[in-house]
Amino acid sequence: MTWTAPAVDRPDPDYTAPERTALQQWLRYHRQTLLTKCAGLSAEQLCERAVPPSTLTLLGLVRHLREVERSWILSGFAGLDRPSVYWSADNPDGDFDDVDPAHAEQDLADYLAELAEVDAAVAGHDLDEVYLAKRKDLSIDLRWIFIHLIEEYARHNGHADLLRQRIDGAVGE
Repeated sequence: MTWTAPAVDRPDPDYTAPERTALQQWLRYHRQTLLTKCAGLSAEQLCERAVPPSTLTLLGLVRHLREVERSWILSGFAGLDRPSVYWSADNPDGDFDDVDPAHAEQDLADYLAELAEVDAAVAGHDLDEVYLAKRKDLSIDLRWIFIHLIEEYARHNGHADLLRQRIDGAVGE
């Protein structure tokens, strides 16, 4: 049987919630939106470059957003030694350019495992807690990081909408 990306439960965020809860729920919602756009597709479909000449693919978006969360939370906020997985100075678009259907299932599993690690890394930390971003020499609080991640997912989920529609005609949330 051919592997396909699994279905995802995607509950709406609460309409009223404390700030931290709201930020976590909206981040989860956008993560699950991306996974919903992948659900039911084969590894080959996840790697389709549906809008030439762009190298964007659904799997590339999953890999890219793994890198984004790793960079901001694990390497940045948590200060862990987490080098890039898919890109390098010699291959700055490796997260998008080097997708391979043979690795799609593992890439998705690695993304989900990394999300669990990211969530654990911020658990119990106050939104006002700050870290010094070395590359920009800026103090950045956890609140800003949550908002930035939500923005990053929202932007790329728009790309995912177009990619999915081009792959199999699926539209909507």
